[in-house]
Amino acid sequence: MAAGAPRIFVSHLSGVAVFDPAGDQVGRVRDLVVMLRVAQRPPRLLGLVVELATRRRIFLPMTRVTAIQSGQVITTGVLNVRRFEQRPTERLVFGELLDRRVVLTETGEEVTVLDLSVHQLPARREWEIDRVFVRKGRKGSAFRRAKGEALTVEWTAVSGFSLEEQGQGAENLLATFEQLRPADLANVLHHLSPKRRAEVAAALDDDRLADVLEELPEDDQIEILGKLKEERAADVLEAMDPDDAADLLGELPTDEQERLLSLMQPGDAADMRRLMSYEDRTAGGLMTTEPIVLRPDATVADALARVRNPDLSPALAAQVYVCRPPDETPTGKYLGTVHFQRLLREPPPSLVSSIVDSDLQPLDPDADLPAIAGFFATYDMVAAPVVDEAGSLLGAVTVDDVLDHMLPEDWRETEFHLAEEEVATDGS
Repeated sequence: MAAGAPRIFVSHLSGVAVFDPAGDQVGRVRDLVVMLRVAQRPPRLLGLVVELATRRRIFLPMTRVTAIQSGQVITTGVLNVRRFEQRPTERLVFGELLDRRVVLTETGEEVTVLDLSVHQLPARREWEIDRVFVRKGRKGSAFRRAKGEALTVEWTAVSGFSLEEQGQGAENLLATFEQLRPADLANVLHHLSPKRRAEVAAALDDDRLADVLEELPEDDQIEILGKLKEERAADVLEAMDPDDAADLLGELPTDEQERLLSLMQPGDAADMRRLMSYEDRTAGGLMTTEPIVLRPDATVADALARVRNPDLSPALAAQVYVCRPPDETPTGKYLGTVHFQRLLREPPPSLVSSIVDSDLQPLDPDADLPAIAGFFATYDMVAAPVVDEAGSLLGAVTVDDVLDHMLPEDWRETEFHLAEEEVATDGS
């Protein structure tokens, strides 16, 4: 559902078919998962509960939904088929919010929730519940339909849903810090007690926890991962950037590595093993295995559509890599790079193969950190392709990973302490 698209009432999603990009049906929507927030703020829509043909119910994050239209849900095709388990901070829309008695704030009148509407926030990946369809009068029963005026009101016009301001549940803490950037939330977690840190980590959704783990010192990463159930830990590792996940896995005992790898999707596990086979502080060890890869017959319009993906970091979105099939690393022959600025200057129907930059030499997977840093400085790059002797694209190194490994090992903890001192100074 594109930004600015009309709102959708959740009753229209019940039982709706879910399809992958190839048009094959993977299941049907059975519920929606939301996270309530304090101060009557509209809840975030986290994802859908999808029932597969096998009757297993799985969780489909909204970040994996590309469209909701014409009575169907379209996904990216990446599904985690582990059984859905509701977390303490999550609420099921059909199971817990519909048919609930709430109060109209303006009049104090009790009403029954008949439906809720969701919409996608402009220029963002987040979805929210924004309106409530309610009926006045007494609640009906299985044998008697309730009578009374039905009306649609803003979420803020009713009470009885939102979290209480008091208490120290993890959901209240998450609601307080939900607008923080991952690095800032990592700072918060770093200064919590181990018990509290584990509670908050357990309550975060997989994608959010993955983003935060990438910003934490190594000791905190290992501690948090060790307190998660193994299946959840594998899910979080899959949601992390492959290079960061491989670094974290590399710090674990071999038997624990193997257990987690066995629980991951085969493709993700293969990427992890490949990254872990390279020496630390080399291009192979620093690279991500998920750059934007396009075939020679792709158009500029295709490339720009891929670059717009909000899941990509700015560095990875700065350029695309043109290769012969297959489209995923390790690919067929690497043909060259097309920079984002060049894409903006070309007509959308143009083929990327006609504007590819083949003069820039890619990095060898065994290139060491000084050589990589020199490459970035010489050519003013923010990302660089890593290509093996056979000419296949293995991945891409981004400038943030280079900086991360060039700074002192404890630089994250130092930054956290500096931030803490600045807060203390400002408050004095």
